[in-house]
Amino acid sequence: MTRLLLALLAAGLLAGCSPVLETDQARLCRMALPALMSGDERIAIVSQRPDPDARGLTVAFTAETAGGELEDHVATCRFREPGRPRESRDLTSLAIDGEPLSDTELFFLVRYWLATPDGRAADPAPLGDLGRTPEVGPRLAYGLQMALDGLPLSAIYALLAAAYSLVYGLIGRINFAFGELAAAGGYAAAMTALTLSGLGPAPLLAAAFLLAAAVAAGWGFASARCVFIPLRHARGQQALVATVGLALFLEELLRLAQGDRTSWMTPELNQPFALARSGDFITVATPMTIVASAVALAAGLGLVVIFRWTRMGREWRAYADDPLAAEMLGVSPAATTARAFVLSGALAGLAGATMTAAYGAVGYGLSATLTLKALAAAIVGGIGSLPGAFLGGLVIGVVEVGWSALFPINDRDLAVYALLVIFIALRPTGLVGTRDTITHNLFPRRS
Repeated sequence: MTRLLLALLAAGLLAGCSPVLETDQARLCRMALPALMSGDERIAIVSQRPDPDARGLTVAFTAETAGGELEDHVATCRFREPGRPRESRDLTSLAIDGEPLSDTELFFLVRYWLATPDGRAADPAPLGDLGRTPEVGPRLAYGLQMALDGLPLSAIYALLAAAYSLVYGLIGRINFAFGELAAAGGYAAAMTALTLSGLGPAPLLAAAFLLAAAVAAGWGFASARCVFIPLRHARGQQALVATVGLALFLEELLRLAQGDRTSWMTPELNQPFALARSGDFITVATPMTIVASAVALAAGLGLVVIFRWTRMGREWRAYADDPLAAEMLGVSPAATTARAFVLSGALAGLAGATMTAAYGAVGYGLSATLTLKALAAAIVGGIGSLPGAFLGGLVIGVVEVGWSALFPINDRDLAVYALLVIFIALRPTGLVGTRDTITHNLFPRRS
């Protein structure tokens, strides 16, 4: 077992030493090609190879002439420094077939093409061999694209909804600070990615997700010790008011610690590839979409293992079913609550890391929106039910993406909250919850 772990570690280190294609560098280099080729030649990307020092790349492409012939070309781009370029002017040199552009030509290219919407729209992005891509109907292609776009959102909401349900199912209380825990995890993931910027995508993302989960789990433990465990015998809305205060405190702490600007993470695994097409419309996905879905799926399977086959899961289920009987049989209420908050904090941290890795940004101001939408997902699925949490996250993600595709995007949040109101009014137990799930911890049995 030790040899296997050492072999995996060595493989990860070797992967981190190899040059990695920086997708934004490649995008800027590709954007320049239509402006530099004569006429309306159709450009197809053949390959993209990063330079060993990570400050540039070589793009091999073909250009179709007016006579239908394909001409092979090579573009070489160099940038001011390694990593993600912050602006178009970071492109310091460009050569086509070994002929470099002059300083004047490069200035006009950057100023009047790369920095314009037309230049961004002209990117001949490599999507693989489209001739082998299956042809489908327009509605199916568009619907598939919307479904793929909704997977990261659904994963984020599902992880946060599971965190809500984990705590509510145990003590019958809602923690309004999970959005702040997710934001803390997002900041941890962004800082990890910045620190390990020389590594390959796999070890970098693994480290970012692990640290995000660890940081948020620590915050969850502190929340349990400072707020929820001292108030576990409180009646009325004392715990609810306390968790609102906790959310405000953590949000202000994030603002003071990280500043009021959005923090960015260098995009990883965001090179699109084609899945289907309908005429000129191409359905694409990115590896990060698959990673986000895999993280949520792995978290769900991990929860199944924990609650079915571990002592922690048995104690959680016993205390959630009958707190008094569980305590009489030796289950510690404080320890069980603390472990539940550690696990729920780790889920929130994974949600924040998924958000930062998939969309590239994290800020303390996003925590309030995450809190409300994740709560909506938990209620829609059935608060207190872990399978319902993941189902609710999927539903909210589908609603958001579907509304954005069919109706004005400015009203998207209203649609989500309207759905929440409908479920509270007509089906408060959610899709898979039961009435006992909602009430048994608010009115615990004393047997």
